[in-house]
Amino acid sequence: MTREEQMRELVLATDADRRALEREFHAGVHQYLVALATIVQLVRQTGAADPATLNALLDDMEGDLRRALDEAALLAQRIYPSTLELGGLGALLRSAAVHAGVPAGVDVPAGSNYAPEIAMTVYLCWLAALGSGTSETPVTISLREGDDALSFELTAEELGGANLDRLRTRVEALGGRLEIEPSRLSGSLPLRR
Repeated sequence: MTREEQMRELVLATDADRRALEREFHAGVHQYLVALATIVQLVRQTGAADPATLNALLDDMEGDLRRALDEAALLAQRIYPSTLELGGLGALLRSAAVHAGVPAGVDVPAGSNYAPEIAMTVYLCWLAALGSGTSETPVTISLREGDDALSFELTAEELGGANLDRLRTRVEALGGRLEIEPSRLSGSLPLRR
């Protein structure tokens, strides 16, 4: 693949990721906000005339608001995870597994500090693996540093989807390689010190 083709693929992959985020926003946060707006209208109509109904509506509103906030935080984390800068890549990977509710094993060198584009690429690969995980089968990631490259391997019960091709494009645009197998992603990224 020529450099021009690679760049075009990267642009297309970025646009596809943005469309996916928009769909997630619409299916999650947006729906909770619509429900909240409806409940506010009902609260206005009910007013103080029926305190029991008013309390039930307020309970529904509180639940929808909490879910909307949780969904918004998860989307923000996918866009650019602040945890990456605060606690490092290992903490970010563990946090994502906890939020996904998937058992996971994370093996990251202690004190590792990677360029943002490298760490974000590993994180996106991890999200793809977590998305295919189940509550019974652990998803694992292992990182190893060489002289000039970061090698990584992720395993899950079953991997698949167009998202993996976009990940390969991202990895290759950074000068790395990504091998995709049914239950394993492995590859390397150059470390720029």
